[in-house]
Amino acid sequence: MVPAEGSPGGPGDAAGDGGFLLLWPPESGSVRKQGCDPFAQTQRSKLQHRRARINQQINKEMRMRAGAENLFKATSNHKVKETVALELSYVNSNLQLLKEELEELNSSVDVYQNDSSQEAVYSVTDESISVPMIPLGLKETKEMDLMAPLKDLICEHYGEDGISFEKEIKELMELRQAMRTPSRNEAGLELLMEYYNQLYFLDNRFFPPSKNLGVFFHWYDSLTGVPSHQRALAFEKGSVLFNIGALHTQIGARQDRTTLQGVDRAIDAFQKAAGAFNYLKENFSNAPSLDMSTASLNMLVRLMIAQVQECVFEKVTLTSAQNDFFTQLQIAQEAARVEEVYSLVHQTMTQAHVKDYVPFSWATMVHVKSEHFKALSHYYAAVALCDCPSVSDADLPEHEKAFVQFHVTVPEGPSLRLLLQDQEERRKLGKAHLKKAIMRHEEAMRIHSLCKILRKMDILQEVLSFAHKRSLSKYSEIDHEEDFFETGDAPDIHPKTNQRPEIKSPNFSQVKVTDIFHRLGPLSVFSVKNKWCPARRVHLARGENGFGLTLRGDSPVLIAGVIPGGCASEAGLKEGDYIVSVNSEDCKWSKHAEVVQLLKSIGEEGVDIGVVTLQSSDGQNVADRRSVAMSSGAALLKNNKENSRKSLMNSKSASTLLAWSKKSKRSKSSTYSLPFATVGDESMY
Repeated sequence: MVPAEGSPGGPGDAAGDGGFLLLWPPESGSVRKQGCDPFAQTQRSKLQHRRARINQQINKEMRMRAGAENLFKATSNHKVKETVALELSYVNSNLQLLKEELEELNSSVDVYQNDSSQEAVYSVTDESISVPMIPLGLKETKEMDLMAPLKDLICEHYGEDGISFEKEIKELMELRQAMRTPSRNEAGLELLMEYYNQLYFLDNRFFPPSKNLGVFFHWYDSLTGVPSHQRALAFEKGSVLFNIGALHTQIGARQDRTTLQGVDRAIDAFQKAAGAFNYLKENFSNAPSLDMSTASLNMLVRLMIAQVQECVFEKVTLTSAQNDFFTQLQIAQEAARVEEVYSLVHQTMTQAHVKDYVPFSWATMVHVKSEHFKALSHYYAAVALCDCPSVSDADLPEHEKAFVQFHVTVPEGPSLRLLLQDQEERRKLGKAHLKKAIMRHEEAMRIHSLCKILRKMDILQEVLSFAHKRSLSKYSEIDHEEDFFETGDAPDIHPKTNQRPEIKSPNFSQVKVTDIFHRLGPLSVFSVKNKWCPARRVHLARGENGFGLTLRGDSPVLIAGVIPGGCASEAGLKEGDYIVSVNSEDCKWSKHAEVVQLLKSIGEEGVDIGVVTLQSSDGQNVADRRSVAMSSGAALLKNNKENSRKSLMNSKSASTLLAWSKKSKRSKSSTYSLPFATVGDESMY
């Protein structure tokens, strides 16, 4: 079963690992979105549905609380104040209960694990221990109707008939609706990335820097359910990117980590999740919701890295077929490294700004894992000392080199040479390691028992119990009746890993998209940031010496020069005009040769040409600032290449939206680059 996550109505599982191909919305009948399944019902989809319901209830209670607080401040009537205060206490109690219910849902990590791990039963001889991972639920968002505001802006700013773009607006809205319920696989990730990339075009087409579109983006906090809304498209983009990271965590958690292929997929997923959260942390400031605050994202990045490190440990145990001295030392140091990173995560989760925000079960599980892997590091150290044969003189230098870097401090007792060659001394140190392992196992089980939610997780209890029994069995095996001395204290294991986690930043160019509103024209000219003189239509006839104008460039073709007294000049055409239509045929995307051919084909009746003229920020026509056009020649070729119908975002351009507020305003003296195909492609007609 391939699970999916989403919003009310619930995504879920479907057969196979491929994407979904379903109708959305149901009544459209023509739009099919891959990677989306809003209808399937599974444990995960029902969980997300409950999250959505709780989010809505929290939103309602918060509105009631805000109204009651305003009334309490405004009234001077003592009885009214008492009544409002009582109502506030009820509302706050309801909010607390709802947040506790949401926390319990966020703690349901077992629902996201691989099915085989749910049914795993461990025996004393079983070495494939797979501890549950911590995934994130998706952020919820409200539906949006963009039809009216986008149609109005198309009419007002672009001078086009907004009704003629209803198909494109509907396509955008359907894409947004579909990305609310992504399938829990690569197809779901591609769906989220497709919408994320479209937001780049949406920003440049419809969100002017100095004016609000009048649209609010509503999103609920992933962990608290508290609603947030902003007009800034950056909030929408950041929330989608958060869901990309969250979906990666769910994909990582669902992998069967008892196989090498499953471990590698889990490592890749958690590294990409870390990259998404780290990208948010580095590119956003003053986030409106706690889940995208710097402190929360820093915690999530560290959590993902710790889970990657845990998968690396599992990979080492799967690939280490030999039961020799060096292999056991390596496994012990890998376990120590996992303990180290989980200790760092636990410190982060218990900080003042994060402690009340992170589910108690998460912090407890991280603490449990820290103790668990510390115990495993000592267990494997004991195995290396007790189960491997004594070292021969020939192999002694190599073993000494490995063992001297193994402990944080030098073990008390005999010299290193004697320790490695004397089996009894090795047994004593191994017994000390096992004693420490048993103590850490018991501490892990004690911490685990303090959390009601974790106590319900049979798989975690089974893992801890198995590891504890295994260490006890090994201790009984090497314990001798004549051991009258007190077992010493073994030093900690020096953490070391052969595969350091990598934070994989999102690859925005991985999913190729085409601007849904490309009919408006090339983006570098027909964007919301550019201003034009009112579009006009002129009638042009051919004279004895031709039209009397010079054309240059592609998409759109520019009138680079007008001969004084010529036909073009008399018709009202000016240098700097862009030709957008010829005899009502749209030419915004036309090549130079295509426009020339249209002009040459006209007869004595002449031709109607639609033109627009760019304005600079100070209100002057760009055509009247010839020096600007000349100085910007170096940028012309580059800009025009970006005008291609297949214009795609790379990782750098995709990040231009990631700021809650504009950090800088366009200078009043900024110039405009005219997008020519090539500077030299100029002809007189």
